Amino acid sequence: HVQLVESGGGSVQAGGSLKLSCVDSGYIFSSCAMGWYRQAPGKERELVSIITSEGTTTYGDSVKGRFTISRDNAKRTMYLQMNSLKIEDTGVYYCAACRTASMEFRYWGQGTQVTVS
Repeated sequence: HVQLVESGGGSVQAGGSLKLSCVDSGYIFSSCAMGWYRQAPGKERELVSIITSEGTTTYGDSVKGRFTISRDNAKRTMYLQMNSLKIEDTGVYYCAACRTASMEFRYWGQGTQVTVS
């Protein structure tokens, strides 16, 4: 049973930083691509960043240069370092793992709230 648990969310002032973590309690971590998505109130879920099992990273245009995704396979943990936070970064951040053949992520965490004021 795969379970993804996010942590590290909270409230921060604009310009501040937060670091999110996503721990995988299953057994698939190192072999899967993983990603962060976010959803703001009244908006669709959007891609924040993806990291492949090889460590290749991609970022959404709105976070490039400010956010950094990383993973520690030994700890089965993925991170998202968020710097220079903006009010528009507010939302629920979701961790996702393992893409299907159609490139959709199969497993999702329950989300962690990030509020920038």
